Amino acid sequence: MVLIVEAPQIPGNLAASTVNTSPIEQLQIVEQHVLTRPVLLDIARKYEVLPNQEDASPDQIVSELRTKTNTRISSGRSQANLMTFTFEGRSGKIAAGVLNEYLTEILKLDVSYRKERASDTLEFFEQDLERLGAELDKRSARILEFQNQHSGALPSSLQFRMAQQGALQTSLQQTDQQIFSLQNQREKLLNLYATTGQITNVGQQPQTAAQGQLRQLRNQLDNQLGVYSESSPRIKHLRARIAHFEEVVAAEQASTTAAASAQTGNSTLDLQLAQIDSQIATLEDQRAVTEENLEKVTLTINQTPANAITLAELQRDHNNIQTQYNRAVTRLASASTGERIEITSQGQRISVIEQPSEPTTPTKPDRLLIAGGGTFAGILMGLGLVVLLEFLNRAARRPEDLIKKLDVWPIATIPYVKSPGQVAAQRVGWAMLILAIVVGVPAGVWAVHTYYLPLDLIADKVIDKLEIY
Repeated sequence: MVLIVEAPQIPGNLAASTVNTSPIEQLQIVEQHVLTRPVLLDIARKYEVLPNQEDASPDQIVSELRTKTNTRISSGRSQANLMTFTFEGRSGKIAAGVLNEYLTEILKLDVSYRKERASDTLEFFEQDLERLGAELDKRSARILEFQNQHSGALPSSLQFRMAQQGALQTSLQQTDQQIFSLQNQREKLLNLYATTGQITNVGQQPQTAAQGQLRQLRNQLDNQLGVYSESSPRIKHLRARIAHFEEVVAAEQASTTAAASAQTGNSTLDLQLAQIDSQIATLEDQRAVTEENLEKVTLTINQTPANAITLAELQRDHNNIQTQYNRAVTRLASASTGERIEITSQGQRISVIEQPSEPTTPTKPDRLLIAGGGTFAGILMGLGLVVLLEFLNRAARRPEDLIKKLDVWPIATIPYVKSPGQVAAQRVGWAMLILAIVVGVPAGVWAVHTYYLPLDLIADKVIDKLEIY
């Protein structure tokens, strides 16, 4: 079975997935997942992988399946990232079934792993956006609360309040001038009456502010009646204001008459003095109100710099949260796009190049190689045994041996003549020995390979022990 990691179908510069896993890492993840204990035990139970599986412990089953599973990852610069899975089974059907289970687990994990990571990323940014939204609302509420508490001392209305302060100061000066003028006029009237016993400007009585306002409202009512009817709200409002100022003027005239009774006795002079005093009292009240308003405006102007600093801090915090919120919105959109890419399986994914198939012939063991190797090894071992026996036999068999060991020169050499029975027994013995070497050694090698451990694994262990690479 051969797997390949395919690149995303959508270019990353157009829409990128939020699952940034390298191809090698992705292959290693699926490899480790396939070789986990639960997966191997489930596959072993389904296909009876081991011959005597009922007697084997779970640890033995897992170890045996990991031993029989071989994986190889190949990658490089400008090369595809491939993974090859092989499995050694008792039969081709079992091997193909196990590889198919591996493939199912790999594809299932690849899809679920990437989808879960993309969904987790999207959920994280959704929660982060919700958190920033709540924080942004809190900052906005604090700014609104501060603006409501200091609505009259905000930097935005500073120019208006400074203009208002100038207007109030001008009005205060005009009021002082009017009061001073009325006081001079009153003093002149008294001096003129005390000197000559006469008064001037008898027919011209000073007009109060309420009387002037009443006259203006009546003129305005006359003009509006030519346009609007009596039922018009504008006409009703003007009549209500006229009625109010008529009451004010009546009250002023009453107070003027009452005050005039306590004056000099000259009714005309007393009336003029009372009107002047009434105007002075009104202007003084107006001056007090103007001073109070001026103090309030001045106080708000003085409070404006501190409020501006506090409001700037609140606004800066709000802008920082707003920037984070905007970034979170952008990231959430990217995460949503990335999740969509993974859900539709258009991102980086593992595909199958070569499907697992049931082999028609066993790949292992190579019986011909084992038999030939066993025969060759038996022959070598037999020759070695003969050489060893010959080397260990110290009996004198030649005249040279007698000369070397006994220092005696033999006169003649008489060979040992074997009987026919001895010759036959010797031949049978040699035949049995050769047969045992030729047949027994390959049989022993086959038994070790089949019932203990495959020869290739034994060779690998030997190479590992000898550290031969």
